[in-house]
Amino acid sequence: PTDGKIEIMGTDISRLSREELLPFRRKMQIVFQNPIGSLNPRMTVGQILTEPMLFHKIVNSKEEADQKAIELLRMVGLKPFHMDRYPHQFSGGQKQRIAIARALSVDPEIIYLDEPTSALDVSVQAQIVNLLLKFQEELGLTYVFISHNLALVRFISHQVAVMYLGKIVEMGDVNEVFDNPVHPYTKALLSASPIPDPAIEKKRKRIILTGNVPSPIARPSGCFFHPRCPFKMPICEKEYPEMKSVSSNHQVACHLVDKREV
Repeated sequence: PTDGKIEIMGTDISRLSREELLPFRRKMQIVFQNPIGSLNPRMTVGQILTEPMLFHKIVNSKEEADQKAIELLRMVGLKPFHMDRYPHQFSGGQKQRIAIARALSVDPEIIYLDEPTSALDVSVQAQIVNLLLKFQEELGLTYVFISHNLALVRFISHQVAVMYLGKIVEMGDVNEVFDNPVHPYTKALLSASPIPDPAIEKKRKRIILTGNVPSPIARPSGCFFHPRCPFKMPICEKEYPEMKSVSSNHQVACHLVDKREV
């Protein structure tokens, strides 16, 4: 990064050499938003799943890798005969299952999920989410789940962080943040998310922000949110707020916290 650091399990990986970074690649894997673009069209599913195992020397032979690949396919709801097929022969949901199996192939500790369901049909989304929850419980995985689907975030997460222009503005226990939002941006986000109860939805106050989102490469001075904030004060235009605790597991970066005007 050009600023700050990337710390994984207590180690700043942005300072590591290629050789030092290699063991961390096995510990952390990623599932991308679009499974069509994340799978090599020239490789069979068997090759896609066994390549990471052989590279990281998790298995001792090609035969052992094939057996583990078959086991992974069964885990994600696919069949052993799918080993010899190519990505274009699968549906979007099946491709995402293969991408999840590939991420699991190296026995990771953390999996980054970048909008893993947004490119899928609604019915398939539920299947993938349930699959992820199953693996989280059975394998003890940690997920970093990146999404704009607030209902899904609340369903799958334990902790949540709300970001605006690359900075975390509020974070904490998922129920604490969703039930008691403090930052004006978090409040606006949640007010825009529909509630499936018409009676509650009708009574709810909608917060509509004015202005446009600033450029992420030319961010405003002070608090990045101040040009759109209905509660801004002079200090908001000059100083970026520090993260402050509003409870034991709830932090927010806002100058208005002490004044309790948010």
